[in-house]
Amino acid sequence: MTDGGGTASVAAMLDFLVIGAGLVGLAIARRLARSGREVVIIDSGPAIGTETSSRNSEVIHAGIYYPTGSLKAQLCVTGRKALYRYCAARGVPHRQCGKLLVATDEAQRPALQALANKALANGVDDLQILSVGAARAMEPELQCVAALHSPSTGIVDSHQLMLAYLGDAENAGASLALRTPLERGRWRGDHWQIGVGGDNPDDLAARHVINAAGLYASDVSRALGLSPDRVPATHYAKGNYFVLQGGKPPFSRLVYPVPEPGGLGVHVTVDLAGRVRFGPDVEWLDRIDYAQDPARAAKFYPAIRRYYPALADDALVPAYTGIRPKLSRDARVDSDFLIQGPGEHGAEGLVALYGIESPGLTSSLAIAERVGSLLGIEATTEDAELFHG
Repeated sequence: MTDGGGTASVAAMLDFLVIGAGLVGLAIARRLARSGREVVIIDSGPAIGTETSSRNSEVIHAGIYYPTGSLKAQLCVTGRKALYRYCAARGVPHRQCGKLLVATDEAQRPALQALANKALANGVDDLQILSVGAARAMEPELQCVAALHSPSTGIVDSHQLMLAYLGDAENAGASLALRTPLERGRWRGDHWQIGVGGDNPDDLAARHVINAAGLYASDVSRALGLSPDRVPATHYAKGNYFVLQGGKPPFSRLVYPVPEPGGLGVHVTVDLAGRVRFGPDVEWLDRIDYAQDPARAAKFYPAIRRYYPALADDALVPAYTGIRPKLSRDARVDSDFLIQGPGEHGAEGLVALYGIESPGLTSSLAIAERVGSLLGIEATTEDAELFHG
């Protein structure tokens, strides 16, 4: 891909280089490739989506929690509708199982009502306020004083979703290079010259670069030479997940407590096989580390027993951990997605995405649509119908 002098040749010029092969990067690559452009995706990992995309709750969120008018609120609501249509059309395993948000004491009722009000302002118009009896009729093992039912919440097989995005992108001509870390990049007046490492170091030339590197997005932007004051810091919020062992699963829907600072509380998720998971908690890190401490389960038991008092001792088994890229470490701050073009960061031909945590999975198609629009790339009729069908 280089000429004899080590600089990228015009013949090898790409339209788009997407950095990051997680859910969001693959969705963006899909959107761009289907417009007829030449797209290459690079990722430093050995497989697609080895980090945040494969270490989460696999929940399709309704759009309840996020500040009204935020990108998270807007892209979650539009992305959720598009995602359900996409999964149905492409045969991606998913289930619209619904969710109960619960108040476990009278003091939490105002918070529950505030969530209902915020959800309505965000365009989530199907929430139902339930009495204790109605909630218990749906989930007999549940203890609460009131609940909200979110019928549009669901679950999805995140790996199969990534494979579907990648398949669409490759069918449209995109290429994927794994074990290919970005090492450097510079704008050369009309294109980006990108140096990649790994097993096959090379130079690439691309008219546009999309930084969808998730946990590493800030590092990537610095490697691309962005001014330090234009690159936000990425903070690592680790979440631990535990699975319930033994007996019949006690819940068929998701169950969420009132949110806590920094996260949505230790909640119940079910996977497509019916297995029950609890998590995540919030553990701030200074570096990426997925090791799980089984002793953290001790704090899970009292939190879970507020809404599931029948939880038996020693019923929780360590499952996995995930790390969310956050733009603020202050639990009082509702940090939003940050999607920047040249007008914000000052670098031509670059779109950079930061803080793409939950609801990034739910929003992935909507994020891709926003990036496509930012680049002036018209969507195909089929893709447009995902949002307007």
